[in-house]
Amino acid sequence: MVKILRCRLVLLAALLVFSAAGFCFAGDGDSWRLVSPELLNAGGLKIVWQNKLPIKKGENLERLFILGNRIYALSDHNYIVSLSGQNGNIIFSRSFAEYGFPIMGLALYGDQLFSVIGNKVVEIDLDSGVQHSATRLDLGIVCPTARNSSYFYIAGSDRRMHTLRADDKVALFEVAAENESMITSIVADDDIVVFGTNTGTCIGMAPQEPKRLWQFDAADSIVGPMVRSKNALFFASRDTNVYKLDIITGRLLWKHQTGALLESSPRVTAEKVYQYVRGRGLAAIDAESGRLLWQLPEGAEILAEAAGKNSYVITKAGELVVMDNNTAKRLYSVNFAKVSRYVANVTDSRIYIADEAGRIACLKPIK
Repeated sequence: MVKILRCRLVLLAALLVFSAAGFCFAGDGDSWRLVSPELLNAGGLKIVWQNKLPIKKGENLERLFILGNRIYALSDHNYIVSLSGQNGNIIFSRSFAEYGFPIMGLALYGDQLFSVIGNKVVEIDLDSGVQHSATRLDLGIVCPTARNSSYFYIAGSDRRMHTLRADDKVALFEVAAENESMITSIVADDDIVVFGTNTGTCIGMAPQEPKRLWQFDAADSIVGPMVRSKNALFFASRDTNVYKLDIITGRLLWKHQTGALLESSPRVTAEKVYQYVRGRGLAAIDAESGRLLWQLPEGAEILAEAAGKNSYVITKAGELVVMDNNTAKRLYSVNFAKVSRYVANVTDSRIYIADEAGRIACLKPIK
């Protein structure tokens, strides 16, 4: 009996040591969970997986990204963690850049992730996190970089878009808007490259040569990043409008007047465009017609959409609100008070949420 008691005391002491060191266990009950399963169930949601990111004590989670079937978490000390979006398993974790270096965007092409760190374009392996290349440029980079199968397109502080060959990073040509305005966003594929500027100029270019195909002029700055969806280009402008253009011709398909200054880019799903409007909340716009479907004054960001039927919106007050897209009515809400980090998922109904300490969870609607 004494031996059993001693064993229990040793086990308890070991658990206390792990707890003091900052480790967290999935079985720690409500203290582990970001959201109560009971509350989620009442709101028609369930937890798919949850995890604790391996970030150090005193370090905070800063941003989440969704790229392909992976979730990427970046700390305020530039430590990056890659997780499977399917089950939450950690694929790799490593220092992405020295503490204090600005990281601008994270994008996926093939089996490579690429980003801008300071004045370098960096490529890392998708599965291992190992850095493959780091190309330093003799200029400042002012917005996230875009690429296609052959080229990188980089917006410089010299107000030009620089084109580099993807395989060896040799500079080929550079272009600029006629008014020499600063570039705020670039989108690219093998058919066309488009860049937008801080005066509202939007230019479609041939991807392999400095040839302008079309130009569209909004009344004020394009708030990047612009979003491509099939053959359409969506962007927000500080002139208070959300725009939809035909990306091949540059023809205006519609513009939606929000009535207030816009400071962030739209989120685009198969059927809807979600736009945060300062002072007016989150607006849901029909992607085909540009018609306003509903507006949630307290809404801050779209988290996911369930087959076009329901939209899941996080509010500034820390609630998850479920909107019925058919009736434009609020169905129910869930307390998300512990959630401080989140990311817009525009491809399926999974919701990815976290807190600054690195607790992260994936939720989905109960069918």
